[in-house]
Amino acid sequence: MNSMSLKLRTALLLVAEGALLFGCVVVAAYLRLGEQEAYRQLHGHYGFYKAGMATLFCLAAFYLYDLYDFARMHDRRELVLRLVQALGLAWIALALLFYLAPRLMVGRGVSFIALPLALCLMIVWRAGVHWLMGHPNVGERILIVGAGELAVEIAREALGRRDAGYRVVGFVDNDPELVGRSLINPRVIGLTSQLEEITRREKIDRIVVSIAERRGQFPTEQLLDLSLSGNVVIEECTSFYERLTGRVSLAVLRPSWLIFSGRRRQARLSGVARTILHRGVALVGAILSLPIAIITTILIKLESPGPVLYRQERVGQNGRTFVVMKFRSMRADAERDGPVWAKTEDDRVTRIGNIIRKIRIDEIPQFWNILKGEMNFVGPRPERPHFVKQLAQEIPFYEQRHLIPPGLTGWAQINYPYGSSIEDARQKLQYDLYYVKNQSLMLDAIILFETVKTILFGRGAR
Repeated sequence: MNSMSLKLRTALLLVAEGALLFGCVVVAAYLRLGEQEAYRQLHGHYGFYKAGMATLFCLAAFYLYDLYDFARMHDRRELVLRLVQALGLAWIALALLFYLAPRLMVGRGVSFIALPLALCLMIVWRAGVHWLMGHPNVGERILIVGAGELAVEIAREALGRRDAGYRVVGFVDNDPELVGRSLINPRVIGLTSQLEEITRREKIDRIVVSIAERRGQFPTEQLLDLSLSGNVVIEECTSFYERLTGRVSLAVLRPSWLIFSGRRRQARLSGVARTILHRGVALVGAILSLPIAIITTILIKLESPGPVLYRQERVGQNGRTFVVMKFRSMRADAERDGPVWAKTEDDRVTRIGNIIRKIRIDEIPQFWNILKGEMNFVGPRPERPHFVKQLAQEIPFYEQRHLIPPGLTGWAQINYPYGSSIEDARQKLQYDLYYVKNQSLMLDAIILFETVKTILFGRGAR
């Protein structure tokens, strides 16, 4: 199942759930108001538009609670919990709206019937949808050529994302001793010389090639014949892994990936458009956040001595350093002994600092960095020169994250929890490199929406 089919499936799910929720409001109106009054309200008082508005509130709440992220929604109990929370949030928002503007109600008391009706229907509907998506006989059947570390990792990631629609049938390899061995369940089901036979027998839809050493071992003729037949899709393990996980595997990353990573003329033109957009949004954001910035300034001065703003040198695009600005959230002498990683329970953080970090208010001064062109809204988070030097020695290709401007938020920030170690930096680099390769206005929009969710739910702040 490719990324286009995943987007189509999500779109169809949105339409279907929109219709279900809309129907719940209409049915609730008939149950509460009676046939004649409900008909009058729905047809004569813009009732269908009001029901549509309520539906949009619910769908927005579903998005906020990650109910359209199939990789996360594999736990059925969590699914039910998030459905309850999302519909509760939508109901509270609608109740506030109806209190401020009573004319927007379809009818008094309708929402009290629509809410439990929608909850019951959505639980049954989603349970059915996710059961179908996770069923072993439904989805794209995958055969992995190779049985090395990356092949096993790809299978593990696919098995952990059953609702994404991939079914790993097994592995094939050149080593006869591996046949029948269970690497992760599924097992090695044959040799690469039997590739065509296994593909037909197992009704394979996609072959993922993961052979590290290809000299004399690569099944060129079999793959060529299968490719020309048009009955199966053949894909490199790196591209499949990237699409499946949203990150680049450092284990198989080669310089050729960076050479052919798509930084073409079109990408440069898109970069100019994105820079203009980011600076425009930063200007609007700076103006709208001015009252919050003033209040924050006063609170910081009242709580602890020292400057309001914290200035720190960071590494930006092409390795150039610049001074990033944040509202000070730690004691003024927090780093008197030198730079250290931030910790989960950091005793250097002030009470006000703890609050402004959780809701990201401490980042507001960085609008100025964006306006100056030192940063974008979206990109790899800029790191301090001290840590960049250390990480570049420990992690291959770390410097490549500086090919583009750093960002206030980024793909790594919304996909990986805050890290405070070299291993965390290694994991986040895989997401940063994915963004370097795939940056676009659409991906920026997705990251910004996800960042809003992160701020609302307080995830990952430190």
